[in-house]
Amino acid sequence: MRIALVCPYDWSVEGGVRTHARQLSQRFREWGHAVTVYAPASDPEAADGEVMVMGTPHRVPALGSVARITFSWLYRQVRAELRKSQFDIVHLHEPLAPLLPYFFLRHSNAINIGTFHAAYEGRHMYGYTRPLTRRWFDKLHGRIAVSPAARRLVSAYFPGEFTIIPNGIDFEFWARPREPWPEFQDGKKNILFVGRPEKRKGLDYLLRAYLMLRKRREDIRLIVAGAGDFSRYQEKLAGYDDIVFRPNVPYDELPRYHYTADVMCCPNTGGESQGYVLMEALATGRAVVASDIEGFAGVVTDGEHGVLVPPRSAARLAGAINELLDDEKRRRELGTRGRERASEYSWETVAARVLEYYRQVMSEPSVPEGGRQRLRQSVSQ
Repeated sequence: MRIALVCPYDWSVEGGVRTHARQLSQRFREWGHAVTVYAPASDPEAADGEVMVMGTPHRVPALGSVARITFSWLYRQVRAELRKSQFDIVHLHEPLAPLLPYFFLRHSNAINIGTFHAAYEGRHMYGYTRPLTRRWFDKLHGRIAVSPAARRLVSAYFPGEFTIIPNGIDFEFWARPREPWPEFQDGKKNILFVGRPEKRKGLDYLLRAYLMLRKRREDIRLIVAGAGDFSRYQEKLAGYDDIVFRPNVPYDELPRYHYTADVMCCPNTGGESQGYVLMEALATGRAVVASDIEGFAGVVTDGEHGVLVPPRSAARLAGAINELLDDEKRRRELGTRGRERASEYSWETVAARVLEYYRQVMSEPSVPEGGRQRLRQSVSQ
């Protein structure tokens, strides 16, 4: 099968949509399919060989985060690629994000699949751009949402049928035990945060919760690890030796922080369709305290796979962490059930579901006959 995967976001910057497209491409290639990934890249040389670079990305504030998308005019380049490659499937991730997906939908004669990743409470850009993007939405033959939260968002503006196929994780990578960092093995209980220094990731609330806990106990430490610049937090908390910042941790080193932790905390305030960080933490068998937001509640059942607390409540966050730190047996039980839950999101399982969905869409009458014939041939080979 010949598959194009289109990512509108900067391939040179880590992010959930990029991870999703990269992992799908790897599994599809392992299974013998011909896959080309298209994306903008701020570091084209580093991306060369992994993706076909399409445009230069620009930083645009979006929903409490930053979207790095391209506004390059790629009309002719995309048309030439589609004519040359004759894809069976053009699979667009965030198909209504400007501007790269629009060019593919304009020229594609293949079976067009769109995966919607975003989840957000409140007014979304879909509401403003709908008069312009409706034509591109209508060119999708198949529509996937990564979670009920993502489906709820997009269907509020573009009613229709959406099949839920979740994000995946490299379960074997995260579930493989690692040696804890020796510098943190001094008898203190370690609380871990992994994420970017963005408002919606909720680090401010965790820091408040931790300072509350310090008044009750002296046997704790907070480790903040992830991608981005945490200097503004470090400056404010310079006098606290038990709050440790580890910015820009390489992916291969992150699991060691999980296996160092006694409790993992995901205090996000919203805007999470599912949560890679949450699922990866579950795979390591850590006891997790997370915000009770729609995206997380679709993964974790409170009291079974982890503990959910109201978002933006430092006091409730502190209370839940404190209880788990004092109950080793419960931490082990939650960790075991959480790991079992995370195994359901392995990339092998998710990628197989996506391929099956391609074949399902093939039989739909809205699919162009040329694309249907090509896909029948590739499936039968």
